[in-house]
Amino acid sequence: MVKLRLVVALLAILVAIPTAKAQEWPNRPVRFTVPFPAGGSTDVATRVIGEYLSRALGQQIVVENKSGANGNIGIEAAVRSAADGYTVLVVSDAVSSNPHIYKMNVDPFKGLTPVIQLSRQPILLAAHPSLGVASLAELIALTRQQPGLRYATGSGVGAQHMVVQWFASIAGIKLDQVPYRGGAPAINDLVAGHVKLGSLGSTPLIPHYKAGTLRLLAQSTEKRSPSLPDVPTYQEAGIKGLVLDQWLGVFVPAGTPPAIGVRLNLEINKALAEAAIRDGFLQSGQEPVGGSAEAFSQLVHGDFDTYARLVKELNIKSD
Repeated sequence: MVKLRLVVALLAILVAIPTAKAQEWPNRPVRFTVPFPAGGSTDVATRVIGEYLSRALGQQIVVENKSGANGNIGIEAAVRSAADGYTVLVVSDAVSSNPHIYKMNVDPFKGLTPVIQLSRQPILLAAHPSLGVASLAELIALTRQQPGLRYATGSGVGAQHMVVQWFASIAGIKLDQVPYRGGAPAINDLVAGHVKLGSLGSTPLIPHYKAGTLRLLAQSTEKRSPSLPDVPTYQEAGIKGLVLDQWLGVFVPAGTPPAIGVRLNLEINKALAEAAIRDGFLQSGQEPVGGSAEAFSQLVHGDFDTYARLVKELNIKSD
């Protein structure tokens, strides 16, 4: 009986240690790792949330862009970081698709713990006006005359690439990818007309669409984004069955004290409920989501299965 009491007391102490650390958290700046360059959807959303959290937590949120390998460099860095709450990863659904395409040095499903979904957004197909097309039907007709038209993506072999290959497969056309290290550099070349077509997240595209310097031909969501009510979905444009959301979410390294994840989830949910932050997300074409860590985990694992199917059906391979 005495031994049992000692064991129970010891367990209570061990449980209390991480809890106490979580209560002290944060007592220094927190690094938010973004595995893509500045200016893209992930970076913009992270900085909006980071500014709010700096005030709410009383510590500076430092945004660190670690781009490359379709996000794998930043993902791997986050997995290898100390599980102390001072490294947080904000990433797209690349975390669900990359394991099917790239040889990763870490297992993100074992090395990361989901915290919260930040947003969802459509993947948009944009055209430079000089291409002379204003609809998917016109693009299909042009591509049949000029096969191999190039399109820009803000990453390597990921969701933006898969959407176009899915579309091309259904339409019976051929389109060639030009991958960039992020949405911002891809947009620069698209607006300049160096590449005439782009499959990208909504954030960097919307300002150019509103300015009339780019045309938006389709969006990949099931329903039209509230931010883009005039842009048809792929399904509305005749590409039946093509539905794919791109999401952004927050993770911490596996082993991070659960109380820290709970606190992050709570504060980010509060941020996403703020009218100014919601409006900021919507203006950039992102729908704020929030919710529980459990719901986000289900989404992450569900998309892992979806991408496994797409990679197989479309014969998607990394270079």
